[in-house]
This record gives sequence, C-alpha cells and structure tokens, in this order.
Amino acid sequence: MAAPRILTRRVDSGIAQRLERSGIHPLLARLWAARGVAEPAETRGEWTSMLAPHGLTHASRAAELLADAIRDRKRLLIVADYDCDGATACAVGIRGLRSMGADVDFLVPNRFETGYGLSPAVVDLAVKHPRMGKPDIIVTVDNGIASIDGVAAAKAVGIDVIVTDHHLPGDVLPDALAIVNPNQPGCGFPSKNLAGVGVIFYLMLALRAELRKRGVYPADGGPRLNTLVDLVALGTVADVVKLDANNRLLVAQGLQRIRKGLMQPGVQALFVVASRAPREASTFDMGFALGPRINAAGRLADMSLGIRCLITDDEDEALQLARQLDTINRERRDIEATMRDQALLAVESLTASMNASVCVFDAGWHQGVVGLVASKLKDKFWCPTIAFAPAGDGELRGSGRSVPDVHLRDVLDLVSKRYPQLIRKFGGHAMAAGLTLHESDFPVFASAFDAAVRELSGRSQFEPALETDGSLDTCYANTEMATLLDQQVWGSGFPAPVFVDTFTVRNQRIVGEKHLKLALERGSQRFDGIWFGRADSLPAAVDVAYRLGLNNWNGMVAVQLLVEHAEPARRNER
Repeated sequence: MAAPRILTRRVDSGIAQRLERSGIHPLLARLWAARGVAEPAETRGEWTSMLAPHGLTHASRAAELLADAIRDRKRLLIVADYDCDGATACAVGIRGLRSMGADVDFLVPNRFETGYGLSPAVVDLAVKHPRMGKPDIIVTVDNGIASIDGVAAAKAVGIDVIVTDHHLPGDVLPDALAIVNPNQPGCGFPSKNLAGVGVIFYLMLALRAELRKRGVYPADGGPRLNTLVDLVALGTVADVVKLDANNRLLVAQGLQRIRKGLMQPGVQALFVVASRAPREASTFDMGFALGPRINAAGRLADMSLGIRCLITDDEDEALQLARQLDTINRERRDIEATMRDQALLAVESLTASMNASVCVFDAGWHQGVVGLVASKLKDKFWCPTIAFAPAGDGELRGSGRSVPDVHLRDVLDLVSKRYPQLIRKFGGHAMAAGLTLHESDFPVFASAFDAAVRELSGRSQFEPALETDGSLDTCYANTEMATLLDQQVWGSGFPAPVFVDTFTVRNQRIVGEKHLKLALERGSQRFDGIWFGRADSLPAAVDVAYRLGLNNWNGMVAVQLLVEHAEPARRNER
C-alpha cells in the first residue's frame, strides 16, 4: 500500500473559542470543533440532553402492543442478530421486558443454517421453542426490516411480529404490527445512527412510559432502565455506527457506570477475561476487547453463548461463559491469521490488471471469518476487497469491505444489473456488504467486480489518507492530557485524535518480533513510542502521526506515543 497522505482537519476557530468559553478544555474545544461539535450541550452527555423516544416512529404503538401483551400474559420471543449489537440488543430486550413483568425468551439464528434475520426457517424454530412453545409475539432486534418472507411466515402460523431494527429498508416493508426503525421512510427521529441496541433501549423507555400512563407505575416509577446502558454502550461501539451527539451520550453514560463498577455480571466477566480494568474503561475496550469476544460466538459457534453471558445475574455463570467466549475468540484469531496469510499469497499471484480491487477465495476458509480477512486485506492494499468461503451446495458466501472512494453496495448493484444471473443475493452499504454466488462463477465475478469498481470510481488505484489534528502543543504532551483524552468518547464518525509532529529518533528496537519500540525526542521532551506491526527501522528525523497514550509499567504511568504513521522529516515544508 502507498504511504498515506497526511491531512489536517479544519477547525472553526469561532466555534472552538465558544466551546472554550463555556469551560471546556482548550484542546478538547479544538478537537471537538474539528469534528463538527457546535454547541457545548453536545459535549456534556447528560440524560436530559437525550432525544425523546416519542420521536421514533411506531415506538409508542409498539409500546402499547407490548403493554397489552404483558397485561394479557402473552408469550414474547426475541429474535436477535448474531453479532455484538444483536446480542446486546437481545439482552436489553430480555432484561427490560422481564423487569416490567413480561414472559419473554430469545432465539438467535445460526448464520450458517437459517440465514440472516427472521427467515421462514427461524419461524419454524420459533414454533417449536423448547421453553415456551409457539410464542404469541416475535420481537426482532437488530434485524427484521428486510424479513418480508419471515414476517409473512410468522403471520401464517398465528404469530404477530414487532420489528425493531436500524438497517436501511428495501422498497417493501414487512407486514408487521409495528416497525421501530429510525431509517424507515417518514421517520423524523433526528438521529439515524442508532444501533440495534439503541433502538430496543428506546422501545423499553417507551414501554415504561406507557405503563406509567396506564397507572401500572407511578409517574416516576418502574424499573431503572439506566442500569442497561452498559449494554447499550457496548453494542453501539461494537457495531461501528456513527457516534453522533445522541450516540455519544449513550456511550458516555455507559462508560460512567462501568467505571463506577455498575454493570451486568457478564460485562464485568468480559473485562476480567480480557484483562482490562473497568475503572479505566474506554471505547477502545468495547471495540477491541469486549466486542470481538461476543462477536466470535456468532462467527464460529452459537451466539446464544454471548446472550446468556449478558443476561445472567449469576457471577460464576457469567465468568464461565465469558471464558468460553474468550476461548472461541482465540480460535477465531488463529483461523483469521491462517486465512489472512493464505489470502496474501493468493493476492500476490493476481495479475497486475486487477489492481483496482481484490477478490479472494479458498475452499478451506471459514465463512464466519471472511469479513475480518477482507477488512485486513482492504487495509493492506487500500482497495475494495471481497473474501469468499464455501457455504455448501456449491455456493460461496462473500463478505466485502471498501475504501471511502467506492460505495460497495452500488458496485454490487451494477454487477448484478450487468450480469443478472451472477449474484444470487447481496446487501450492505457503502463500506461493507455481503453476497452469495455459485463457486463456478467466482472468476467471472472477480473480473466483473473489478470492472465495476473502475467504472463507478473512475480510478484503478486508491490513495489512502490519514486525517490528523495537526501539531500537539508541548504543554499538552503529558499524562494528565493523555488521561483526559482517554476518558472521552471516540469512535466511528468521531475519531480519536491523531497529532503530527517532527521528532528525532534517539533509539529504536524490535519488541515482540514485529513491533518497533522507539525513543523519540522533540525539543527538550523525550517520549517512548511504539509502532505496532512495524519492523522496519526509521531515519534519524521523522514526521510522526501519533495518538497520545499511557504506559503503565511497574506502577509508573508515563506518556507513550502510539505511532500511526511516520516518514522522513520535511521540516521546511511544515
């Protein structure tokens, strides 16, 4: 991959000054202004600033239906997606509904047997649910907006359906009793970026409000639903939805509770097996430590393991399940590493004419991990990438990742129009998509995909860019500022700050066989630095793009620069 262009985010100085005058730290004011924050209220993360549930289309209607179901002692079954967002959404639904008196259980599809979402095959399983038998109402979480056939199948056997989802709808909506989805046509909810767990959390708030209205609870009574916000934060970060002001509020509230030790036993257990400290919890922990352990169950085994971990109140059971999830995640990492190495060999053998994209397939690959492999290859070669694995009956299942210059779903749509019989089904969005095709069609698809990428983008190569926040004033390069930055909510659409400055390299060595450990000097300050995954040495003077981090060693805490990129210094150009 070519070296990235280093770009500096633009800052509206007037907005930054207004934020600073409101009492916000000058550096945070500058960073937040560069990320589109315009008002101090957007940064406070207080419950009073949260968007109201009644603005979510059908939330009140769905709440009425659930309140009726609780009154009439109907049996509710949550059908969840098989990723971390789906698992946390299921846990919020189970815990929230049970706290309000509902008879509710869950069912999660096996992605390799019943497909995605509420399919007719999942309805067949629901009818024979081992604990409750045929449910009266199915509530989908993090899926259902595309389940036209599944909702019809449920209705045919006398099961009503309430859909809660956040994915983009198709041209036709399912014939459900109610659809709660901020992205459905006509919904005026200001945040279109709620994760699936955020949608069901909002529905639980609406249900409690409905029960208060009916006199079941006093005006300010009922279960304290803020106790579920650790799950909301985990699912929101793990699903990589855009962290707009409302999502940042939810995540900030979740982090506050976790840092105080107030969390579900399963979340606590995940921190234990990940060797992370809840009192120092960050969005990084959720996205890279806890989330992958939940996701691993859905990729390789049974996501009910992850859901059970999140809904149990037994600390011993939670720890046992978390350890199982940790073991599965280790297996996932081993499989992913093997597949990635095989994929790199396969890419090296591709012809030079196919450099606008990468398509790889191996008969021995695991379909639960191809998305991770596609992501790694996309990062390495910086072009749209799809990895395929066998799905049985001569079919391949592919998962793709893209770069900002290429809308992946639009590319697949163009291929499907040019070759109507080639892709059996596909779906997704700009940066990620999935599809199925026949194994014998793989070579034709790889060529057609590459041609479509070139046509829609007008390019055969793509140049990566690294957005930074410019230089960090030396007075802020300390542990206090690193701690303050680490406590903030960063993530998709609101990236963690990356600074760029010129350093002298005083020492460098390889640690752990593949990481570059650095001693860097800037003016009179010296810093430890580390560049993960980098084994090549650096010149004496370098421009370094870095994140400000903390290094805890033998009880001592010091600033550590986490290197994102470095190149020979261009002192005269800066």
